[in-house]
Amino acid sequence: MNRRGFLSSLVLAAIAIPAAAAPANAFLFDWEEYRRNGKRKTGTSIKKKSGSSKVKRKIAYKGREVVSFASAEKPGTIIVKTHERALYQVMAGGKATRYLVAVGKEGFSWSGVARIGMKRKNPTWTPPAEMIKRTPRYAQWKDGMPGGIPENPLGVRALYLFDKGGDTMFRIHGTNAPSSIGTAASSGCIRMLNSEVVELFNRTPIGTKVIVQ
Repeated sequence: MNRRGFLSSLVLAAIAIPAAAAPANAFLFDWEEYRRNGKRKTGTSIKKKSGSSKVKRKIAYKGREVVSFASAEKPGTIIVKTHERALYQVMAGGKATRYLVAVGKEGFSWSGVARIGMKRKNPTWTPPAEMIKRTPRYAQWKDGMPGGIPENPLGVRALYLFDKGGDTMFRIHGTNAPSSIGTAASSGCIRMLNSEVVELFNRTPIGTKVIVQ
């Protein structure tokens, strides 16, 4: 071996020694740890892909139905179960009429006890100031969008929820977006199909108790 070859061998040996001394799995990714915890074993978090947002879950709906429903509330009372995205109107004999609805999206949900303080056919829709701030194009309707037009988001009927402080600003109403029924999509109000809110409107007098859970 000549001098140049001998020196090359020494350099290669020096590089190989620390590499061989390192643990065999030092640079391996622990997939089992990631699968369990979403983290590397070293504790470094794994970022989700930018497009991995939650998909809005929608519940299939075949139309209103009469169901068994145990309740101490008197017949006519409306009970909205937001986690079910369902509105129940209590009937006698342990039954209720069940409607699928759209409820408030995350950050806009509301719960409490109220009463129907007012009812309107083809209601005017007036977006509140905070909604206009979030969606500036609604400013054109700051004085109210006329009822009875397809664009009106309150649909064909509205039942206004009042408590001891007056108008809560929440409603049970129809919709111009029937595909939203069965989702968490509204700004806190309870949306129904137009054909079904007409039915509820006709058999719900002012003063009816409403419980939103």
